[in-house]
Amino acid sequence: MKTGIIIVDHGSRRTESNRMLEEVAALFGERFRQSFEVVEPAHMELCEPSIATAYARCVARGATNVVVCPFFLGPGKHWTTDIPRLTAEAAEAYPGTRYHVTMPLGIDELILELLNKRASHCVGNGLLCDGCRGSIRSGEPGVVVPKPEHHAAPAVAQVQCSSCPFEVRGNAVVDKRKVGV
Repeated sequence: MKTGIIIVDHGSRRTESNRMLEEVAALFGERFRQSFEVVEPAHMELCEPSIATAYARCVARGATNVVVCPFFLGPGKHWTTDIPRLTAEAAEAYPGTRYHVTMPLGIDELILELLNKRASHCVGNGLLCDGCRGSIRSGEPGVVVPKPEHHAAPAVAQVQCSSCPFEVRGNAVVDKRKVGV
């Protein structure tokens, strides 16, 4: 039995965010090809490939077992409800398959090492690393932090998961928890 791996994130309207997940899936596939020859990226919502598309691709590549790995830190509603539901719906079209959703990334020694790596890089570069210099992430004096734009609610509701605290308004994604909607 061949096992397919789906690495799933939330999905974004930002192309570079979606491409990052595709790169993570490709790198995972290369590094662990001896164990898993079928690896696909998926986005929970907002863009393709969806979980259903990735599941279909896994099956088309010969997988009968599919392991869905959420690229999320914590066990929120996306992990407890949305991803399992979307995966179950995708699996309905392939009755000869079986799926399992893993734990999110969570608290792990490797996450702690990664946090240390990121913080040490910034400190080692005097808080002016090349990735952030001149941006609002740098905290540099003189860098203008733009005020958030306020958009009117869209006339037509956007399609999104039921538990998502974010709402699409025009071309912006708004955190409803912060704006009191």
